Amino acid sequence: MPARAVVLDLDGVVVDTEEVWDRERRAYVSQHGGTWTDAATRAMQGMSSAEWSRYLVEELGADGDPAEVSKAVALMVVAEVQRELPLLPGAIRAVNALATEFTLGLASSANREVIDAVLDGAGITERFAATVSSEEVERGKPAPDVYLEAARRIGVDPTACVAVEDSSNGLRSAHAAGMIVIATPNHAFPPAPDALALAAVVVDGIKDVTPDVVRDVAGA
Repeated sequence: MPARAVVLDLDGVVVDTEEVWDRERRAYVSQHGGTWTDAATRAMQGMSSAEWSRYLVEELGADGDPAEVSKAVALMVVAEVQRELPLLPGAIRAVNALATEFTLGLASSANREVIDAVLDGAGITERFAATVSSEEVERGKPAPDVYLEAARRIGVDPTACVAVEDSSNGLRSAHAAGMIVIATPNHAFPPAPDALALAAVVVDGIKDVTPDVVRDVAGA
């Protein structure tokens, strides 16, 4: 089936904020009586805000109600991206090019306020027919919920969508939703080999996700 839509992840695909999230979660845990573990960073990649905030409280021992923890950390991330937006190379150009030929959606684990701050800061909000935060669905990545909801909101069958992902749980999520997946591996937190194997093609970054690449992987 020819590709009709492209659904992008945000963190690690459009903007380099995986390390920002990691830094702010670490800071919150340190300042609120918890203890960070070596496994925490990877464990939380792809989790919804409800899931990772519970993890900070229940697994890492941070004080606070999970909903308030999520809000506090998200506000710290928003403050950072508003000071300096760490867009990945070629991100705006790639989004603009893709939007001329495909319906665009976004399926992100970031809180809604972070999604809006990044897209507004980059001036690309209007390029997306719909954006979905995993806090707006039942389960975060690697469950397919956020990608299925993005497809529903843009009105395109998931099998006619090409997803662009960088993380293990993101790759698993998009693949489970029935989408063809392009991987742009995160260099700081590389995806697991079994997750990377789910991708139809691996490229160096969003700068290499062109309309031609999308058509090629979809067999159009």
